[in-house]
Amino acid sequence: MIFQILSYIKFLLKSTNQHGVHSPFVYNLITKCFYTKTNTQKTNLSRKYYNSLKNNNNIISVTDFGKGSQVFKSNERKVSKIAKVAGMPRKKAALMIRLVEYLKPNKILEIGTSLGIGTYNMHLGNENATIKSLEGCKETAKIAQTELKNSKAKNVKIEIGDFKTTLQNSLENNNFDLIYFDGNHQKKATLDYFNQCLNGINNETIFIFDDIHWSKEMKETWEIIKEHPKVTVSIDIFFWGIIFFRKEQVKEHFTIRV
Repeated sequence: MIFQILSYIKFLLKSTNQHGVHSPFVYNLITKCFYTKTNTQKTNLSRKYYNSLKNNNNIISVTDFGKGSQVFKSNERKVSKIAKVAGMPRKKAALMIRLVEYLKPNKILEIGTSLGIGTYNMHLGNENATIKSLEGCKETAKIAQTELKNSKAKNVKIEIGDFKTTLQNSLENNNFDLIYFDGNHQKKATLDYFNQCLNGINNETIFIFDDIHWSKEMKETWEIIKEHPKVTVSIDIFFWGIIFFRKEQVKEHFTIRV
C-alpha cells in the first residue's frame, strides 16, 4: 500500500493532460475518448452487472494462480466480497467502455476473467466484438459465465485452464485487436504473456496492462514492456498501462491524468 501511495504521488507530479501532446493520434485519444462522457445507458448496464455480483452471497473456493490476494486470507470467499475487492471502480469501468467504443476492436483477448466485470464492460464498448476470455479458476469462471449470460452478452467465450496452455492455443493462427492483461501480477508471468502475445498482433493492436503501479515488481515490468522495440506508443494512466504498435508513430511515452 505504501508503494502504491508513493507511486501515485510520483505519477501526479509527472503526469499531464492533452496540452503539450504533439501526436495527433494520442491527442485525439485523450480528447475524444479519455475526456468525454460515457453513454448513460451503458454505465447503467455496467452498474447493474456489478450490483448483481455485489448482492451474491454465495461462497466459492477460489484457485489463485497469480500473485494471490493482499486482502483475502482464505480461498473460501463470498462472491460479493470478491466483486468488492477485484471489481472495477466506476471511473475505470466507464473508461473501458469508452476506450473499446472509440478504438473499435473486433477481436478481443482477455487474460484473467475473474467475475467477468472487465469482460462485460468491453462487451458494452462494442457489442459486435468477439471476446475470448481466459480464466484459471473454475469457480469464478462459472459465476462470470452465468452473469454474462443473464446480461445477454453475446460473442463472449470463457476458456478455463492454465494460461500456459490456453494462451498458446488462443494465439495460434490468431491476431487480436485488443489484449487485456489482468490475470497475474508477477513480473516473470506478465513478461512471458507479453512476449507470447506479440505473436498475435497487427498494426492497430492495443495492449492494456492492469495495475502497473500495484507493486515495485509490476512497475519494473511496465518499464521493460514500454521499451520493447515493437512498442511505439505507451500511455501510463496509473491504473492501466496502454501500449500501441503503430509503425507510423514515432516512439514516445506519455503519462496522462484521466
